[in-house]
Amino acid sequence: MDPQVLSMGKIRCAVVGVGNCFAGLVQGIEYYRQNPDAEVIGVMHPVIGGYSIHDLEWIAGFDVGENKVGKTINDAIYEAPNLVAWVPKPKMPKTEARVYESPALDGVGIWVENKVKPIESKKPAQMIRQEILDVLKNTRAEVLVSYLPVGSEKATKFWAQVCLDAKVAFVNCMPSFIASDPEWAEKFKLQKVVVIGDDIKGQVGATIVHRCLARLCDDRGTKIEKTYQINVGGNTDFLNMKDQDRLVSKRISKTESVQSQLKARLPDDKIYVGPSDFIPFLGNTKLMFMRIEGRMWANVPYNMEVRLEVDDKANSAGIVIDAVRLAKIALERKLGGPIEAASAYLMKHPPKQMSDPVAREELEKFIKG
Repeated sequence: MDPQVLSMGKIRCAVVGVGNCFAGLVQGIEYYRQNPDAEVIGVMHPVIGGYSIHDLEWIAGFDVGENKVGKTINDAIYEAPNLVAWVPKPKMPKTEARVYESPALDGVGIWVENKVKPIESKKPAQMIRQEILDVLKNTRAEVLVSYLPVGSEKATKFWAQVCLDAKVAFVNCMPSFIASDPEWAEKFKLQKVVVIGDDIKGQVGATIVHRCLARLCDDRGTKIEKTYQINVGGNTDFLNMKDQDRLVSKRISKTESVQSQLKARLPDDKIYVGPSDFIPFLGNTKLMFMRIEGRMWANVPYNMEVRLEVDDKANSAGIVIDAVRLAKIALERKLGGPIEAASAYLMKHPPKQMSDPVAREELEKFIKG
């Protein structure tokens, strides 16, 4: 059945962080529009709650890059340092939706300052904030997706508060804790504003593979004694993460995602999960190396090693599309606060950790209402 026949209308979406991940999301949707016979891969269902992937309408973007602010969204996604070019720029449809100025706060790390030149704003912070609220109101935004860089703690809190004030659902793809922070979760609940977070799981990403294999070993009765996961890549995400001070919440998010699947926590010095280095020529390719060591019957040792190679942007886009559609369903049902099943299935650091099969089952129940 043609998903468009079932369409319930458009979901009016805004984004903060018009970078590589967002470029992959927008270009991926356009790829499927231009190839209508292609099977839609990478999402839970082609249609969720009556909404297909083509029902996301990007009505506003926010960024700090001077080469993106003021441009239309479909032009800005091709600006440096973005690397995604799955759809050639001349074949990307024109749009009137524009990219507006966002306050930099802590959103630009020291390693990417020569890659991302923040706009030199002469506006007071309060004026920028009011302009953002006006844009969200005038464009009738329903859902805002945060693709802020890792380590953007102040910026994430700024945008969370903006969503509360504008009554716009918040999808937090980054490891700065909002949905999983009890104080923020209560704010969203009291204001009847939807939030899904925190820190997106890739479709088949490093952490989802690691947690599933750790769970498998645990469920089969082995004793896991130590494990590590290291990741390298070549885009600005990994360049930004060379700044160790920006990685505190990222390491917590990834480590807890794996620990949550074990019956007994591993000691802190027996588990290492986190980004490791920047290799420029890898571009958008992400490499993950994982190892689990343990013992089985009669204390006989075993170990396994996994090497995973993925395009980091393709890995996240479909997850965000699902998150946006689920946020829209929650809005229609007049819900507020964290959507637990959606957060548990789609995010590394949700308010409530579940095994992935249980989270999937609970989310299917949520979709069916």
